[in-house]
Amino acid sequence: MGRPFPEDALFLGFDSSTQSLKATALDSRLAIVASEIVHFASDLPHYKTSDGVYRDPSGGGRIVSPNVDVGRSSGAPPREAEERELRILESGGRLRQRAAARQRLLEEGSSAILASLDPQSGLLLQLSEAFSTKESPIWMDSSTTSQCREIEKAVGGALEVSTLTGSRAYERFTGPQIRKIFETQQDVYDDTERISLVSSFMASILIGGYAPIDETDGAGMNLMDLKERAWSKIALEATAPGLEEKLGKLALPTPSPEFHFKKSCLVIQWSGDNPNSLAGLTLNSPGDLAISLGTSDTIFGITDHPQPRLEGHVFPNPVDSSGYMVMLCYKNGSLTREVRRGSWDVFSEYLERRPRKAGIYYKEHEILPPLPVGYHRYTVDVDSATEREVDRFDAPSEVRAIVEGQLLSIRAHSERFGLPVPPRRIVATGGASANRSILRVMAAVFGCAVYTVQRPDSASLGAALRAAHGWLCERKAGDGALPEAGRAGRRGWRLRAYGELMRRRMEIERRLVEKLGRQ
Repeated sequence: MGRPFPEDALFLGFDSSTQSLKATALDSRLAIVASEIVHFASDLPHYKTSDGVYRDPSGGGRIVSPNVDVGRSSGAPPREAEERELRILESGGRLRQRAAARQRLLEEGSSAILASLDPQSGLLLQLSEAFSTKESPIWMDSSTTSQCREIEKAVGGALEVSTLTGSRAYERFTGPQIRKIFETQQDVYDDTERISLVSSFMASILIGGYAPIDETDGAGMNLMDLKERAWSKIALEATAPGLEEKLGKLALPTPSPEFHFKKSCLVIQWSGDNPNSLAGLTLNSPGDLAISLGTSDTIFGITDHPQPRLEGHVFPNPVDSSGYMVMLCYKNGSLTREVRRGSWDVFSEYLERRPRKAGIYYKEHEILPPLPVGYHRYTVDVDSATEREVDRFDAPSEVRAIVEGQLLSIRAHSERFGLPVPPRRIVATGGASANRSILRVMAAVFGCAVYTVQRPDSASLGAALRAAHGWLCERKAGDGALPEAGRAGRRGWRLRAYGELMRRRMEIERRLVEKLGRQ
């Protein structure tokens, strides 16, 4: 069987995450030939972000300037790495982008601005008048609780919203964020011609027009009917008037071609980070799970029979239009781990010790469970199934409690959501998946083999693979099968012991949530 791709083919995927922009380029053999990364805080210091975002000291707001995206996509300030990425683009690489759950509000007339972009000029100046607001909320934002409750009430309750859209109303989702802008800045909403996710916005820059929102990415908006794969009239009316026209069309979740960047380069629909990671990790069985250890921690897998609940999310399967992807998301991931990290060598040494303690530490207001910033330390006696709150831990116990506590919570909520525990295998990705000590704890907590991929940035890799798949789909060549993730290692487990420790942690979580509800 001959090669499905031309010898000179290049496929390029972008991962525009909270803290950085990554790019991965694949050749005709789907081997990585180039990769680059731009860290927003250090490489674009003039935006004065902290960990890639602006934090509102008075509340739960987390925003970023739309110009940060424009700045990083225009290659300013110039660097050798960005110039190399631009050379890949000029050679006809196929593109795909990962998005970080942000939306862009584009003013009346922005379609004309996009259509007249000059590739020889910087994007910052050309798009300076395109945005109807200077602030763009991101996935870490938690300032729209009242809007979430209003939407749930209008639709018929939180479970009804989850059944309809795949998720209950979440503060970071686009629907509640749009409702907040409509309620507090109606003039901004009225002046907005198009509302784009980062995925469709960045694609719009390349094609010189409005790109559609991908169904899988669009499912994370509280606006799409999950079963019908179309905008939900009920959800739209509960959010803001005249919204469907501002959103534009939805695109199928399968990697079908969309536009030509130039004659030799195809731009296919762009999607979100976790859908692209699922593609990059080639999860193809309901017994497979992936855990991404990044700025946020997520666990996701695929299913043919989704069961929407009050926690977690259901999306269309990004590589199979007949199935679904399920996901749980935790706001406190790597940024929380790094608070107690010091050096990775010391961090790993501490993790090798195994105290029976439990720690619940939130640097950001947590999504699952809904708990505020704070740290709660407990010593746990597994044999007697009791725990006692304490004021402090020594350094090894602190590190162990944070990592172990995060993974125990992921396992517990995964079981509640119907994901298989123990799974057939776990594929770990994200920056922290490079730490073998963390993976050993993961294998012990979940009781299964843990695999990793060659590179932890699976979102940009998955984006490039889906670009290659889209190229195949356009030419009807082959079935577009993706290569399997490589096995990195297997660890032993203590499933029963961790099961009891997990139950104690969930009891602590329940009491804390109840205490918060009474305050």
